[in-house]
Amino acid sequence: MRHALGDVTPAPVAGPLRLPLARWLAIYWIPWPRGRIQGPPDAFVTPPAEWGRDVDTLVGFVERFAARDAEARWPDHALFGRMSGRDWGTFCHKHFDHHLRQFGC
Repeated sequence: MRHALGDVTPAPVAGPLRLPLARWLAIYWIPWPRGRIQGPPDAFVTPPAEWGRDVDTLVGFVERFAARDAEARWPDHALFGRMSGRDWGTFCHKHFDHHLRQFGC
């Protein structure tokens, strides 16, 4: 969520996912693989702390994310490059769904 909100800016990673068609396929069409997906390493900089505090922090991020104007300029993604608010919304939905399924939710 820090990446999506622009609170952290991971270094851009060159690759085919930056191409518009590949980005669109990855975000909107291709199902995510089961198990661990390799993201940009500097996007994961916050170690877990106390569960309740971590949940509260996440809820705050989700509220900030939901309050953003979808038509506003959104941060670039380290792997996908330029993304719209709709792109970020779909990506974050799939990301949350991926993790919730990992834990049987």
